[in-house]
Amino acid sequence: MKRNFISGFSKDLDDMIDLKVSLRYSESTYLDRAHDFDRFCVWKYPDETTLTEPIVLNWLKTHRSNQGNIIHAMVTFARSFGRYQCAVGKEAFVISEKFTTGRSIFVPYLFTDGELENLFQEIDCLTPKRDPLASMVLSTYFRMTYTCGLRPGEGRNIRRTEVDLNSGELRIVDSKRHRSRTVVMSDDMTALARSYAAMRDAARPDSEYFFPTQNGGPYTAAWMQGKFKKAFAASKPDVPKDLLPSVRVYDLRHRFATAILNRWLDEERDLSSRLSYLQAYMGHKQLEATAYYIHLLPENLVKSAGIDWESIGRILPRAELWCE
Repeated sequence: MKRNFISGFSKDLDDMIDLKVSLRYSESTYLDRAHDFDRFCVWKYPDETTLTEPIVLNWLKTHRSNQGNIIHAMVTFARSFGRYQCAVGKEAFVISEKFTTGRSIFVPYLFTDGELENLFQEIDCLTPKRDPLASMVLSTYFRMTYTCGLRPGEGRNIRRTEVDLNSGELRIVDSKRHRSRTVVMSDDMTALARSYAAMRDAARPDSEYFFPTQNGGPYTAAWMQGKFKKAFAASKPDVPKDLLPSVRVYDLRHRFATAILNRWLDEERDLSSRLSYLQAYMGHKQLEATAYYIHLLPENLVKSAGIDWESIGRILPRAELWCE
């Protein structure tokens, strides 16, 4: 039976559903997800015929709902399809059944270099009404979040006394699980922070926050998230709004971590021996959370890098991707 699939996965999708029906599963259990996945692959991966981890993660990221049951259904479908392709002899990715066992679902969107450049260009063009300092706030805050690998709330709530504009040090105090750490900004980021701070001091000299609103308090997560999504949409004018991936400010932190790991791979460093440095910088309590970022690297890069998977594999299964 043909079901009008049109992507490179069309035959395998048809054949998998035929198999499920022959085993007395309901066709409707798979059909809606299969069509959604098929449309996504036509748009994003038109030449692919074998399921990979980036395909699965990016498909999950397109869903705009935070309802865990919907994401769980998508993961279940992707897992079934990956197992089917493996059964017919393809080296397909099979997503872990533990992927949706956390309290909330967080599927990162990994920006390419070009996407990141376009995103920051659009961020710099944001001009919120009735807040003359906000444009500079956004340009500085989002760059600080990315270049320092911060959690979104760490940058929003950081105080003036916790930013040393001479040394470039940020003191992240009492963050997640009440942990504190020191993060050092790059020279370029420090220079931008100084320029911003001079403008802030003239406009809002009395606020204790590094990024104060007009009333002196910190910006809300919802406000920052709204501006981030607006800039992302503007950076992709050719993509229909209903096909835009759902992005979060937190994705900048994921991009930071994978960029560091990419650089270490380029330098042929041993990742397993260097993960603890990244763990300390990012403020992870457990090494597992840092190690999970290896799963987000391009599959072809990871396979050719000579990673010690025996030692890494003892860490990765326990990692949580969705925690802020």
